[in-house]
Parts: sequence; structure tokens; C-alpha cells
Amino acid sequence: MITAADIVPLAPEIFLLGATCALLLIDLFLSDQRRGLVHFLALLTLAGTAILAARAGFDPAADTTAFGGMFVRDVMADALKVFICVITGAAFVYAKPYLQDRDLFKGEFYVLCLTCVLGMLVMVSAGNLVTAYLGLELQALSAYALVALHRDNRLASEAGMKYFVLGSLASGMLLYGMSMLYGATGTLDLAVLHEASAQAADRTLLLFGVVFIVVGIAFKFGAAPFHMWIPDVYHGAPTAITLFIGSAPKIAAFGLAYRLLVDGTGMLDEEWRIMIGWLAALSLVIGNVVAIAQTNLKRMLAYSTVSHVGFLFLGLAAGTAAGYAAAMFYAITYALMSTAAFAAIILLSRRGFEAEEIDDFRGLNRRHPWYALLVLLVMFSLAGVPPLVGFWSKLVVLQAAIQGDLLWLAIVAIVFAVIGAYYYLRVVKVMYFDAPTEDTLPGKRDPQLKLLLTANALLLLVLGLFWAPLIELCERALGV
Repeated sequence: MITAADIVPLAPEIFLLGATCALLLIDLFLSDQRRGLVHFLALLTLAGTAILAARAGFDPAADTTAFGGMFVRDVMADALKVFICVITGAAFVYAKPYLQDRDLFKGEFYVLCLTCVLGMLVMVSAGNLVTAYLGLELQALSAYALVALHRDNRLASEAGMKYFVLGSLASGMLLYGMSMLYGATGTLDLAVLHEASAQAADRTLLLFGVVFIVVGIAFKFGAAPFHMWIPDVYHGAPTAITLFIGSAPKIAAFGLAYRLLVDGTGMLDEEWRIMIGWLAALSLVIGNVVAIAQTNLKRMLAYSTVSHVGFLFLGLAAGTAAGYAAAMFYAITYALMSTAAFAAIILLSRRGFEAEEIDDFRGLNRRHPWYALLVLLVMFSLAGVPPLVGFWSKLVVLQAAIQGDLLWLAIVAIVFAVIGAYYYLRVVKVMYFDAPTEDTLPGKRDPQLKLLLTANALLLLVLGLFWAPLIELCERALGV
């Protein structure tokens, strides 16, 4: 029987679902001139969801489960949900002027994004293989539709199709791995699966399932060699949508990985840590090397994502609570950096012009020094230059890898982080040392976009100077 004890932990998800359905109905009766109301209500929905997620004050004593353990409400889930809502809200503010310029400012964008967020919230609270897959598919199906939202654009339609086909294959492999785990243990509950995997006499079927689980997770993250969808999807999708799918879903992917690998198959960590370690090494090498050859900024940031996933995997491969906390810290800070990076592209874009090429930023410092400084902060943070938060996020995962006896992997990460700094510094060089073009000057932009980008970029500096509270939250969430 469903009781109040089952409903209360799901308050953020229930509120988000109800508000999204209401928003869908309200949008039917609004004219294009009043579409701003949908934007406001969507932001209000995210604010309410974040408040409900944080209502327990991130207190481990308030941890609970619902529906027989299928749903988990703990500090990690609450913290990830809050950051997912915050970053999605920022994505909405960044997206508004971009969508208006291209006649894409429609209710479908907000409804699909909110259903995508709902899937993410379910993923990070999954206590059962069925719940994890339900959240994953809700997030993925919404993302496929978002990528192809601009139906008159050939690149967007192509990107949506590629994302759908490859995503379906990855989901199938993940589901196949889950079926192997169920076949080996006879349970779908992650807590029971954790214990059953330790007592299994023959672990062959379990390990076979774990391989497919890792492949599915690697695809959702965009880790090499399962990164083939990222460059085309990031490039083909409208920049406002690329900004969304390149930020918040990475936080949810960490939550999914933690639930499946640590909560579910933690007793097999010696095996999956090796796989995660090699995926990290491949991602660091391929992501950083291929990014150097890119002239399109969105494709460069796509391969940059692959390299950053490699760093995040360092924490997971460490196999310790401190390593998982470092990976959570990295996922959150990377989402903040990625949001600001794509927002810089939106800032220079306008109707009929997409500022996607690195050369589009030529001489930006001469035309608008403040915007150039903001982009510099973002690029330096992505490169890991101190004292920005990107430096500390790299440092904590490197420390975790070394403590987890993965010195070789930490050395690989350091070497390729130095190599990867080149393509970030190239953007800075273009802004400060190249002659400007007519396209370099931003047009009349939404004041909210300017203000939020300023806050977003400066936040990377502030978090770099005062990063202790955030890492302490991550450590408290994961019991360090």
C-alpha cells in the first residue's frame, strides 16, 4: 500500500511533474507575444523543485527510502537535484534571447527541458534497476526531441537522428547488463544486489553484466571510445540546447553511475575500477588531442567534454569515498564551467549569425574588454589554471587517484591536462592578440543574459577562492 511515508520523499518530483503538466496546458492558450509567461513559470517551477529538494538541509539523519527501497532520498540526491535545477534555470535565462532570434521561443522547449530534468531527478534517487532505467529513458527521450527541435535545420535534424540511434543502442546495452545482474542475483533492488554480488559463488554472469553497465554509463557520459555522438550533437543542435544537454545531464550521469556501480555492484569494484580507469585514460588522450585540431568552438568544447569526463572518471576509478566525493565535486563544477562556455557563444550570436567558430572571437578585447575577461575566466577555469575552481576540481580527483594506487593514471591526466591547455589558450590568444572583425561585436543582448554570464564567470573565481564549502558538502553526501 502507498502511504504518506512513500509520497513525502518524492515531493520535488511530484511538484515538478504537476507543474510541467500545468505548463503544457497553459501554453496552449498563450499567444506568441505572451510566451514570456511560460519562461517565468518554468523558472518558478525549478525554484520550487530546488527548495523542496533542499528542505531537509542536507542532513544525513534525514536520509530515507520510499516504495520499498525503489526510491532513495539522501544528501547526495538532494545536493545533485539542487544543482541540476540551478543550472537548468541558468540555461533557460541564457536560451531566451537565442530562441527569440530564431523563432524557437516556444513552450515545447520548456516542457521538454523540464521532463528531461524530471528524468535526471529520478536517476539520482534510483534505488532499483527499474527506477534507474525509467529515469534514464525519460531524460534521454526528452533530450532526443530537444536536439531536433529546430526542424527546419538540416544539421539539427541529423544530430537528433544520430543521437536517437546511438542512444538507443547504449540504452539497450545498459538494459542488457541489468538483465544479466538480475539473472545472476534474482533481485532488482540495488541494496540487495550489493549484498548478493558479494555472496555469489560464480561471478561470471555478474561481471558480464557489469561490463554492459559500464558501457552504458560511458556512453551517457560521453567517455571515449563511446563519445562518437558528442561532437555531432553539440555542433548540430541549436546552441541554447547544446548548453543544456552539455551541463546538467553530466551531474545526473554521475548520480546514475554512483547508484549502479557503488550502491549496486560495489562488491565488484576491483573489476569495474579497472574498466573505468582505462576509459579515463582513453578519454584524456582522445579528448585533448582531437580538440587541438578543431576550429569550430562547439566541436572543440565537445571534445573538451570527453577529456573532462576522463578527469571525472579518475575519482570513480579510485574506489574510495573521497574519490567519489571528488568526482561529484568535478561533475558540479564542470557543469558550471560548461554552462558559461556555451553562454559565451550565445552572447556573440544573433539572428543570422552563429558565433561558433573560434575566429568569431577575434579581437573581442578591443571591442568589449569585459566580455573578453569573462570568456578568459571560463577558458582558464576549463584549463585548470589557479586560482579558478577548475584547478581545484582537477586537483582533488588527482589526489583521489594517487591515494587509490592509480599513480600511472594521475600522470597521464597531468600530461594531457598540460596538452589540453593549448586549445583553451588559443581562444584567449584570438580574443586578445588578433584583429577584430565586424562579427566580433555582440549585438543588443538581453540584460539578464549579460548579468547572468557575469555572475557565472565570476562564480568560477569565487568558488576557486572559497571552494571548501562545496567539497565539504560533497564529502558529507558520500560519507567521507
